[in-house]
Amino acid sequence: MSTTATCLRIEGELTIYRAAELAEALKGSLAQVPAGGAFELDLSGVTEMDCAGVQLLIAARRSTDESGRTLRVAGRSAAVDEVLHTLQLASQFGAH
Repeated sequence: MSTTATCLRIEGELTIYRAAELAEALKGSLAQVPAGGAFELDLSGVTEMDCAGVQLLIAARRSTDESGRTLRVAGRSAAVDEVLHTLQLASQFGAH
């Protein structure tokens, strides 16, 4: 039996300018994940990321952890990698 993860692909900026929009998208996608299920983020299309983007990722991690769900990062762009490595958070959001 295979389980299908609920997936959200984020493209473009993962910044303060889109924080409210992306927070709503994350919230809506997370609500679709059944207990014990997986939520997958595809960040391979992210062109820019700032601290608001990091906060959204941490909030998604916290939400999945608290609700017994799993967060997986399916892909990370160079922009995402740079920020996560700089902040020493890379291991929290998939190995690259």
